[in-house]
Order: sequence, then C-alpha cells, then structure tokens
Amino acid sequence: MRVVVTGATGNAGTSVVRALAADQRVTDVLGIARRLPGLDIPGVRWAGADIDPGGARLSDLFSGADAIVHLAWKFQPTHDPVETWRTNVLGGIRVFEACAAAGVHVLVHASSVGAYSPGPADGRPVDESWPTHGWPGAAYTREKAYLERYLDGFQLAHPHMRVVRMRPGFLFKEASASEQHRIFAGPLLPRRLLRPGLVPALPDITGFRFQALHTDDAAEAYRAAVVRPVRGPFNLVADPVLDTAAMARLLDARTVPVPAGAARAALAAAWSLHLAPAHPGLLDAVLRLPLLDAGRARDELDWTPSHTATDAVGAFLEGLRHGAGLDTPPLAAAGTAGR
Repeated sequence: MRVVVTGATGNAGTSVVRALAADQRVTDVLGIARRLPGLDIPGVRWAGADIDPGGARLSDLFSGADAIVHLAWKFQPTHDPVETWRTNVLGGIRVFEACAAAGVHVLVHASSVGAYSPGPADGRPVDESWPTHGWPGAAYTREKAYLERYLDGFQLAHPHMRVVRMRPGFLFKEASASEQHRIFAGPLLPRRLLRPGLVPALPDITGFRFQALHTDDAAEAYRAAVVRPVRGPFNLVADPVLDTAAMARLLDARTVPVPAGAARAALAAAWSLHLAPAHPGLLDAVLRLPLLDAGRARDELDWTPSHTATDAVGAFLEGLRHGAGLDTPPLAAAGTAGR
C-alpha cells in the first residue's frame, strides 16, 4: 500500500507515519506538512504542501495513493476563528474532495471526542452512535462536528471509498509536551513548575474529568484502520478515566475545589489579556464531553492500548520538565520554536 498522511509532523502525525512505515504491508509513506521537518524516519518521505484553499493541488500529491490519513489541524489563533475554520474545515473539505478526484480507495479522518454532543446525564460511556454535534461555544468542537456532517454526505456521494473516522480522547506523548504547552497553556503556566512537589495545589473544577491515550497507541489504531477492511467511526481511549485527583497524585499536589463558573471566568480573563492561548469555550466543551466506550476498536481493529491513560499523562509531564520535542516545526523543543 502507498499511504499519504497530512499533518504528518505533529503530535499524532509523527507517531502515525512511524507506525505505518513499520508495517510490511505499507510500501510507501508520504508525510505532508506546511513546513518540512529535519526529522528522519526510515521509510517515510516528506513533501511540503498547504491544505488551505489556494494551496497546492492535493489531488496531484494523492495520485496513486491507496489511502489518505488526514491529521492536519490548526489549533491557533483562537482569537481568529475564521483562520482556523479556513484551515480545518475548508482545508479538510479540500482533502476529502482531492481523495475522490485522485481515486483514493481509503480515507482515514482524525475526528475527536470533541465532535460529540454533551454526554448523558448519568455519565455512562457512549459508543460511536452518540450524536456528533459538538459544543457550539468552542471553535475546535464546532469544526470537528462540521466535518462529521460533511463526511455524512461525502460517504453517500462516494460509496466505493472506505471512509473511517477516528475519535480519540486526549493524546499525549513525551515529545509532544513542548507543543501542547505552547498551544494550551502558554506563559500562564511555566513548565519549570510542573515537577512533583513544586505545585502546591491544583484547582478541582466541578465536573472535570477526561480520557487520555498515548499517541503511539492511537497511531497503532490508525495503522490498523488503514490495512483492515473497516469503515465508520472508532472511539479510542485508555483506562482509567482521569480527574484532578489523578493529576494531583502525579504532581504530588493537593486539590482545591473551584466552581466551574469561577474557573471559566479566570480563563476568560487570561485569554482576553493574551496570557492564556486556550479559549474559555474549550473549557465549557471539556466539562460536557461524554466518556467513550472503545469496544468497537478492540473488536474490529484488534486494538488494545499498551499504555494506561496515567502513563500517557505521565509521559507528557516528563516531557514538560525536560522541554522535550522533535525536529519538526510543530514539535520543536522548548527554547527552539521558530528556529
């Protein structure tokens, strides 16, 4: 198989291209990114291209490919949602339509837990049939949900293309730490403080809990989705479900109860002052996300995470302490971004 991966130099992309290149059924892996990396992965070629409207002719890059894995995504600038919509939604549609124009047989799209509508009141885990209308107050969740709707129609128009939608929880690995700190925390949370014993207390926000997954485990699920004859959506998460108490144990800190409204007001003020890069609507969305049941991935992809959710977050925290990264523009280590 010849596989092309968009967004190949980011957190998920670097793990996905590595997993694909290690599979003997995959004979060629082309990683596409806006800026070429210095990273050398055996079996992976790189090409520079932009998925934005007006960018390179993607159908030319996709010509002869058996499968496209679409991972490209822009999280910033949160103060300009038109720009992220242009890349994430309009660019994503360009990728889908280029797949059809190039006669690609398999499209694996990176959706997200963020595409789901708010979870059930009883907190039970949901399967892939739960509605995917996102949370309207956050650009990230609106964009993920819109692409889900577009793919509904796209599948009907192209019934011979095998379309797979991956809906993972929060993805972490050591090498993604510097990038994720820049995207979501910024100067408001100095990474040097994130060492066990240095954080005196964590805010225990009412209703906060989440599911995490090591990025390398997610990459194995993507690889399986490329080479196995599967279709449709797959939830991807690892146990256990995490909350503030679990994070506090990793950091040897205590917890302090904080109402969700107060936490949102503080984040909104920091975002307005450009001290925090994450939009307060994203917190609203996180507090409403459903818990996911990954049974379908276990059954149809023969997939089992090798790391617990605690392992994944622990690797991320270790990366933060050391300013870890990789030689790609998105994953540049702390202190080297922009070089």
